[in-house]
Amino acid sequence: MFGFKKAALGAMLACVAQISVAADLPVIRLGALSFGTVNWELDTIKHNGLDEANGFVLEVVPMGGGNASDIAFLGGEVDAMVSDVVWAARQRAEGRDLKFIPYSTAVGGIMVKPDSGISDLAGLEGKKIGIAGGPLDKSWLILQAYAEKTAGLDLEAITKQEFGAPPLMFKSALTGEIDAVINFWHFQAKAKAAGLVEIISVQDAAEALGLSATTPLLGYIVSGDMDAKLAQALYRASRAAKDILRDDASAWDVVRPRMKPENDAQFDALKAGFIAGIPQSTEIDTDAVEQMLGLMGELGGEDLVGKATTLPAGLFIGS
Repeated sequence: MFGFKKAALGAMLACVAQISVAADLPVIRLGALSFGTVNWELDTIKHNGLDEANGFVLEVVPMGGGNASDIAFLGGEVDAMVSDVVWAARQRAEGRDLKFIPYSTAVGGIMVKPDSGISDLAGLEGKKIGIAGGPLDKSWLILQAYAEKTAGLDLEAITKQEFGAPPLMFKSALTGEIDAVINFWHFQAKAKAAGLVEIISVQDAAEALGLSATTPLLGYIVSGDMDAKLAQALYRASRAAKDILRDDASAWDVVRPRMKPENDAQFDALKAGFIAGIPQSTEIDTDAVEQMLGLMGELGGEDLVGKATTLPAGLFIGS
């Protein structure tokens, strides 16, 4: 009995010590959509204690849809969020002090039903394309530029476009309400698992336009006044979580409930898509980012890139 009480006391003291250590660490409040794929990585960070191991406590703040994360971040309610490098460059070019930590290179493509009779871009003429986001969706812009360069096609002119939220576009593609779909990568993975086929990926289209497929389009955006060592600590925790998810199949048992796959095929497709999007290097090819920004400026104009006609200095944080 004494041994049991002693063990229980030891466990309690260890717990108290751990709480005390955590209380002394700086907190990073990170805003994330509750259904966003970034939560797979954030759950892995928390489950494995990668935040405290790197000297901080990660506090995930659930965000609603739309621009909730942008508003919360720019308003100082959270210290970090996830967005794309074009948005980050635009904000910095307009004088907002923020920095970008590479997170993912994952992109989607154009998906169709296998019995649609559509096998290439020319087959889209007269068809309805569903596009997640709006007319300035970056994947849509890249695919338009690719179609013009490789086939002399004006995709906007020869197709009918329907813009909407990713889940709606996904369902519309499955039911046949739209003939083709351009969606965020994880909904593309779900579409692939459901039997849809890809006629061209955004990655292949970008490469054909001379862009680098290794450019991290998505990243953690942190406030510029965040201590540099703290920002680097977040980067290290992120990389460690990616290593775990890439190398340890059992790590996905932790995040599978969050993923809510309908079946094993969908789970495998989502897992493969996430791993494929892990940046191969922590080094940023600034020339490649500059080139991509230039193309986005040509395609989307000031409505998309704002004043970021060139890459703003000091945007990136290294590991």
